[in-house]
Amino acid sequence: MRPHIICHMGTSIDGRLHPSRFTKAAAGIPADVLRSHYERIHDGFDADGWIIGRVTMNEMAKGTERHIANPPKLPREAHRGNRNGRKLAIGIDPSGRVHFGKDNVGGDHAVAVLGKQVSDSHLAELREDGASYLFAGAKGDDLPGAMAQLASLFGARTLLLEGGGGINGAFLKHGLIDEFSTLIFPAVDGVAGSQSIVDYHGPDGDRPGAGQSLRLTHCETLEGGMVWLRHTVERAPD
Repeated sequence: MRPHIICHMGTSIDGRLHPSRFTKAAAGIPADVLRSHYERIHDGFDADGWIIGRVTMNEMAKGTERHIANPPKLPREAHRGNRNGRKLAIGIDPSGRVHFGKDNVGGDHAVAVLGKQVSDSHLAELREDGASYLFAGAKGDDLPGAMAQLASLFGARTLLLEGGGGINGAFLKHGLIDEFSTLIFPAVDGVAGSQSIVDYHGPDGDRPGAGQSLRLTHCETLEGGMVWLRHTVERAPD
């Protein structure tokens, strides 16, 4: 078993990811009204935690690397810190490059999803921080296995997948997204090559969404002209 995974993202009308690149809100529409919708809806899902990729987690965690002298040899087994009833802040970090400096991100318990090739020093650092970690295979790309561990070890039933685009694309490729919750800003990016909210990096011609279809379940216009869409993902029978 694995958690139910909702990909919750905000985008411009051309599907781009970074709000700093979006055109400004129209006259009379406060930008903070538009921004507030994302967190309000996020909180309304009452999920057990949220998942982001390494780059985004580095921006949020803001820790610095520490040198651990003579770290112990540690087994490549999941380690649970003291969650203390908190939601989970899950970072997909195959190479062990995210430094938390504490046991939480924004008050939610930090969990690193690693590859087994990470150093003992990094594992010792995570333990000192009070963070949890688990392994997604040798290279950190066994996302189905990682999601199953989050269910069995932490009791996670629903998780929000919140980017970046590369991680969202990898989850789509593995058939791990059950719903899309998409907030469309009344804005445009417009530059070719800008990262999109689902940005799969794989072989040319590979289609990460093959065998999957989307069914619209909700469409709502929010204050300021933002549109909220929800789609369930339907998969072709094996």
